[in-house]
Amino acid sequence: MKCPGDERSRESPAPAEAQMQAGAENGGRVSRCCWKCSVTQLKKIFWGVAVVLGVCSSWSGSTQLAKLTFKKFDAPFTLTWFATNWNFLFFPLYYLGHVFKSAEKQSPKQRYRECCRFFGDNGLTLKVFFTKAAPFGVLWTLTNYLYLHAIKKINTTDVSVLFCCNKAFVFLLSWIVLRDRFMGVRIVAAIFAIAGIVMMTYADGFHSHSVIGIALVVGSASMSALYKVLFKLLLGSAKFGEAALFLSVLAVFNVLFVTCIPVILYFTKVEYWSSFDIIPWGNLCGFSILLLTFNILLNFGIAITYPTLISLGIVLSVPVNAVVDHYTSEIVFNSVRVIAIIIIGLGFLLLLLPEEWDVWVIKLLTRLKVRKKEEIPEGNGDIASGLPNKSRRTRPSMSSFAH
Repeated sequence: MKCPGDERSRESPAPAEAQMQAGAENGGRVSRCCWKCSVTQLKKIFWGVAVVLGVCSSWSGSTQLAKLTFKKFDAPFTLTWFATNWNFLFFPLYYLGHVFKSAEKQSPKQRYRECCRFFGDNGLTLKVFFTKAAPFGVLWTLTNYLYLHAIKKINTTDVSVLFCCNKAFVFLLSWIVLRDRFMGVRIVAAIFAIAGIVMMTYADGFHSHSVIGIALVVGSASMSALYKVLFKLLLGSAKFGEAALFLSVLAVFNVLFVTCIPVILYFTKVEYWSSFDIIPWGNLCGFSILLLTFNILLNFGIAITYPTLISLGIVLSVPVNAVVDHYTSEIVFNSVRVIAIIIIGLGFLLLLLPEEWDVWVIKLLTRLKVRKKEEIPEGNGDIASGLPNKSRRTRPSMSSFAH
């Protein structure tokens, strides 16, 4: 025989039991969410480490391979032109990724038309090509040519560390042109970069050869900064497909309008080689592949990891180049050069700080202060209460063991 109370207890649990069940369910949901978040963050960190290693190895590898190539093939502009042509692969590679990744498949023509909206309502017209793509093609060529020409003049360690100053130049130009938020720490980073450039020039005693090389790589860093700021000013932000199409368009500009320059340099014997058989095609293709890999990771790595980790790969290429130079060249790491490298590296790292870093630091310090204030009264209460308080705390634990 069933009591009505028994039926009620089965149909609807008591308030205390309901609260416990609800708390357990909520706790389970929170733990599952935390687990998912932690797994996602671990994946991002894992991919971040892989991307950092990829960026570091491709950037330092391309720099070292360019230095090696110039011993057999002294033609930095021709090498720049040849490597830039490989940018044409950006959009085909992106489309392959789209086919494998996206649920809604589009034909290459449909995807191209959709990405062309980045250039305006009319797409990629002749006017847009000359006004919005051609200037960036010129800046791209100048950035790479000045960087490669600097490698001929000075060692790769100095070139790679001085190129890190482009981050400081981007901040200064963004502050002036784009009216970005003023940040004192970034001004300090820019001062570090300028001080590092001066010290790097002083490290070799202001010889004309080293001064020219430093001027070339600083010019390369400036062109890179101008490219980034103008892109943000004229075109804004781009999605992955739009960025891939834009970089492929730069390759088209390079083939159509820059091809004449290596030809002129060849016939004027500025960049001359006696026979095409002596061209180290393996070095040229290897350099182009490494540079293409570097640009792919730099532009599309943010899809799988944090942008800060990608930037770390660039600054980590400096010690890699330093180790290679130590064993392959006659570089002298005197105190001035080492201090200059550290100062520029420190400035680069300061520029990686997010805009809200000061707010985060204040919140962290506030939390630490609150915790300290909470811990002090608890400690005083334990001392004042003495042994009876301890006995009260231990009784529940003893009863629980009894159960």
